[in-house]
Amino acid sequence: MAQKRADMIVETRGKLIKAAREAFASKGFADSSMDELTAQAGLTRGALYHHFGDKKGLLKAVIAQIDGEMMARLAAILANAPTAWNGFVDESVAYIMMATEPEIQRIMLLDGPAALGDPSQWQMQNACISSTQRSLEKLMEEGTIREVDALATSRLVNGALLSAALWIAHADDPQAVSKQAVDSFVVLVEGLLLKR
Repeated sequence: MAQKRADMIVETRGKLIKAAREAFASKGFADSSMDELTAQAGLTRGALYHHFGDKKGLLKAVIAQIDGEMMARLAAILANAPTAWNGFVDESVAYIMMATEPEIQRIMLLDGPAALGDPSQWQMQNACISSTQRSLEKLMEEGTIREVDALATSRLVNGALLSAALWIAHADDPQAVSKQAVDSFVVLVEGLLLKR
């Protein structure tokens, strides 16, 4: 009985997140009606309130889902890179380029900050900073980059990446701005390399 209830909770949450994700991506957070998205999910407003508290709670769940997918994509890039340095750079560049993807752009970079505040303060940023810190520590251990404060540098790198993503999302020409951001970011982080 308890397992059936747990399965129903997962199913209900999944339906609401799916409907909200589609609505937020196509109409935007502000223009998405709770009545429409709950009807699309075949559920009631009460289910939304019960599981997420309100529309912002549902937005947080959608953002968490997209963030998890982004993290998985970035982890695969890092894992498949020929060197730790290539992984660090390729993962960072991929994050910048994700800002050109319409769903990420609208939900994560435009509507998310407008509704939930500064994304650098979102809880998921801690995972990004920790991942970058581990990469920097590995690069220092293998003698690829100079000795730096890994935590401070990871915060600076993540700040640069987030700022670039927000810049791209708000740009009239996201593709052109993303190229500028990538080129400048690579020059910036190459300053970490030990000269050989």
